[in-house]
Amino acid sequence: QVQLVESGGGLVQPGGSLRLSCGASLYNFALYTMTWYRQAPGRQREVVASMSRDGGTNYADSVTGRFIISRDNAKNTVSLQMNSLKPEDTAVYYCNALRTLFGSKWDYWGQGTQVTVSS
Repeated sequence: QVQLVESGGGLVQPGGSLRLSCGASLYNFALYTMTWYRQAPGRQREVVASMSRDGGTNYADSVTGRFIISRDNAKNTVSLQMNSLKPEDTAVYYCNALRTLFGSKWDYWGQGTQVTVSS
């Protein structure tokens, strides 16, 4: 059974940092695009950052320059370093693994981890 497990969330003051991690029990982890999403209360889930199988990255405009996504294919993990946090970064953060191949799709989600930015 595939599992994605996020960790590292918590309460942090504005301007602070947190590092989220996601461990995945995935065969061929390196072939997946790994994405961090977040969902704030009353808002739709949105993409925060993603890293493709070849290491290419994309970031939401709101986090560019503050957040860094990385992955360790040997350990089946993806991380999100979040710096200069703002109250508007408060949300549940989810890890997603996606792979498509010739019309087939493998799409897995973690259970989420809460990040709260508040003084």
